[in-house]
Amino acid sequence: MSQKILVVDDDRHTRILLDRLLAKSAKVSLATDGAEARRMFAADDFNLVLMDQRLPDANGIDLLREFRALRPHLVGILMTGFAEVRDAVAAVREGLFDYLTKPFEDLEALEAVIGKALELDRAYREIDGLRARLTTESDTLIGQSAAMERVLGQIRQVAGLDTTVLLEGESGTGKELAARLIHALSTRAGKPFLEVNCGGLPESLLESLLFGYEKGTFTGASQASAGYFEKAHGGNLFLDEIADMSPKLQSSLLRVLQDHSYVRIGSTQPRKADFRLVCATNRPLLDEVRAGRFREDLYYRIAVVSITLPPLREREGDIVALATHFLDHYNAKFGKACGPFTPAAMRALETCRWEGNVRQLQHCIERAVALHAGGPVESVHLFPSGVSKPMETKQAGSQTPEASLSYQEARSVFEREYLQRLLDETGGNVSEAARLSGIPRQNFYVKVKRWGLSLKNDT
Repeated sequence: MSQKILVVDDDRHTRILLDRLLAKSAKVSLATDGAEARRMFAADDFNLVLMDQRLPDANGIDLLREFRALRPHLVGILMTGFAEVRDAVAAVREGLFDYLTKPFEDLEALEAVIGKALELDRAYREIDGLRARLTTESDTLIGQSAAMERVLGQIRQVAGLDTTVLLEGESGTGKELAARLIHALSTRAGKPFLEVNCGGLPESLLESLLFGYEKGTFTGASQASAGYFEKAHGGNLFLDEIADMSPKLQSSLLRVLQDHSYVRIGSTQPRKADFRLVCATNRPLLDEVRAGRFREDLYYRIAVVSITLPPLREREGDIVALATHFLDHYNAKFGKACGPFTPAAMRALETCRWEGNVRQLQHCIERAVALHAGGPVESVHLFPSGVSKPMETKQAGSQTPEASLSYQEARSVFEREYLQRLLDETGGNVSEAARLSGIPRQNFYVKVKRWGLSLKNDT
C-alpha cells in the first residue's frame, strides 16, 4: 500500500465514500478545508490529490495551482458540482488531470478515472527516476543496460590512449556519438574533432578533402587548401563508413598511418600527421576483408581496438530512457509540454524491434511531439493510424499488445478511438459528436482536448 491519496472535501459523506472506496489499495488522508490540506501536503508526498472546488476557506482550483507550483508533476482531480463545470474545464486545459461531478453516480467510472490518474503518477515517477539516473555522459550516449555499460567501459578505457579505434554496429546505433565521446574523454579533447563520411563522397573529392591540395593543382583550385589530416592536427579524425573507401584511398591511408606523414595533392613536401584516428562501419569489416573489398593490412592498422555498438533491441531497459531524453529535447525545441509516457506507451516502445535503432526511435519521438497537443503521451500518439509501427519483437501467435493492457489502459484506447470516429463522422463538429455520444458537450470537449484530437469545427 505505497500509494498515498489526499482527499480534500468539507462534505462528510463524500469523505467517507472516497475513504471506503480507496482504502483497499491506497493510504488515504482526509482534509476538511484548505488550511488542513496545506499542512498535510507539506508533510507527505502524495500520488494523487482529490480536491473539492468549494472549500470553507479556499477555492479548489486555486489550491491545486498552489500545490502544482510546488510539485509540477502532481496529479490532481477536481470534484465539482454541475454548475461549476466551466471552471473545471478551464482547469483541465491548464494541466489538471480530470474533474468529477458530484454527486457520484457511477462508482465504476470513478474508480477507473482514479486508477488512470495513479498510473499517470507512476509514469511521472518512473520517468523522473530515469532522468535522475542518467550519467554525465548521457548527453552523448544514454544507457544503463549491461550492453551499453560494456561499451561505455571500453570507451573509458581506450579514450585516454593514443591508439586507433574501430567502431562497428548497425546504422543508427550511435557510432558517431561514441566517436565524439572518445574525443571528449581523450587527452586531445581541447583540439579539433573532424568527421568525414567516406560513403557519401566521390573518390577524388574525398582524397582532396583528406589530403588538401596546392594552388593550381586542378581546375578551380585558385588557392591552396588544407586537408582534414592537417586541420585535425593534435586532435581526433573520425572516418565514418570506412568500408566504402576506395582501394586507392585505402592504400593512401595505410601509408599515412605507417609513416605519420602525408603530402598535399600537387605537392612533394611531406607534412607531419599528428591526429588520432577513429573509424566506423555498419558492415562487419572482417567480412569485407575476407570478401577482398577491404585491405587486410589496413584493417589491422585501424582495428587496434574494436568496439561494437549493440542494436537497440539488445539494450534491455534503455529504450524508455532514450525516448525520455528525446521527449525532453523536442519539448524544448518545439516549446511544448508533452509527457510523460503512459505505461501502455512505454510497453509499446519496449516491444518494438527498432530496425533503425536509436535514429528510428528519435524520429518517432520527434513526430509524436510535433503532432501532439500536449499532456501524457499514449501509444496512439507514437504510432498513429497511417504510420507504420516498427516490427514487434514478439513472435507471431504470441499475446497481442492489446491483450496485455490493463482494464484502464484498454478503456483509454477504446475511448480515444471512439471519440476520433465520432469527430470524423461529424466533420469535427463537437456539439454534434457530443449529441451522438450522449456525453455532455463540455465533458466531451475536455476528453477531446485530453487526447489531443484535432477539431476542424470547434463549435
